[in-house]
Amino acid sequence: MPRDASELARRLARDAEAVCRHYLPNGRRQCRYWTVGDVRNTAGRSTFVRLSGPESGPGAAGHWTDAASAEYGDLLDVIRESCGFIDFRDVADEARRFLSLPRAEPRRTPKPVRTPVPAGSPEAAQRLIAMSQPIRRTLVETYLCNRGIKAVHDAGALRFHPRCYYRPDDSSPTEIRPAMIAAVTDLSGAITGAHRTWLAPDGFGKAPVDTPRRAMGHLLGHGVRFGVVDDVMAAGEGIETMLSLRTILPTLPMVAALSANHLAALLFPPTLRRLYVARDRDSAGDAAMASLGRRAEATGIEMLGLSSRFNDLNEDILELGIDEFRASVRQQLVPQDVARFMSLATAVTG
Repeated sequence: MPRDASELARRLARDAEAVCRHYLPNGRRQCRYWTVGDVRNTAGRSTFVRLSGPESGPGAAGHWTDAASAEYGDLLDVIRESCGFIDFRDVADEARRFLSLPRAEPRRTPKPVRTPVPAGSPEAAQRLIAMSQPIRRTLVETYLCNRGIKAVHDAGALRFHPRCYYRPDDSSPTEIRPAMIAAVTDLSGAITGAHRTWLAPDGFGKAPVDTPRRAMGHLLGHGVRFGVVDDVMAAGEGIETMLSLRTILPTLPMVAALSANHLAALLFPPTLRRLYVARDRDSAGDAAMASLGRRAEATGIEMLGLSSRFNDLNEDILELGIDEFRASVRQQLVPQDVARFMSLATAVTG
């Protein structure tokens, strides 16, 4: 029985076309290759899986290359990505199942007992974040890019979960969908909650469900943070709103409070001296801005609004384009912050 990854990969490569037909059904055979959008089974033709060749080395059967992203790998990677696995043990078990081989012998060390935690609690949020993976080369990057956010600076607050539970209501069965996971933290950086945005299977938009966004844990006063605050910070409601601003101000610390009510209750870092607020153009955004302004004034913090031309800054970047969006924000910053943050942003984003 094969026990290591290389032997499993070799056995899969002996029947590479069958593997591709099973795990990458959105692709098709073209001469000696199976072509598909990517190894997550996206429709397209940028990924090429070699169907024949030697067992190892250059040109080996089962090796694949994604011409769009420069990713490459073998058929075990295909199984991992197409099935959304994280743990290699799950990948190996699935490969053995496909090859009709016995499962690996159970580990001799006992599995740790996981103590149940209340649903929606900070502990449940921490577990969800720990089970998620970095967003690089995942549906999260596809989703954000489609929202005009080409790069995420300090993306540690964002994670990807390929099989996140979604339940429409208490009487409905649980569904499994890919999701963008955002860590909600307090001023010390401790995780107090999590925010989930369920995504469409191809990453182009949110999932077609009634409530594609949900939060869990303790949110009041906290938020999804990008960068470490010194004396200047920006705050707003939505994650996409703040990431849009961050595309042109990548060194300005920011926080997404996730709703207008939570924005109004946001706690201020002790070193904060100036706060930019990216408010949404609606009555709830106006109320949050007014409440936050009163609190900021009481603590000696200068607060300035960042107005959008459309409903929010994410819509601005989509409708205006990066250059006009940058110009619109630039004229709303104080001169020293233009020099401090915007000049570097121009060099970074081009």
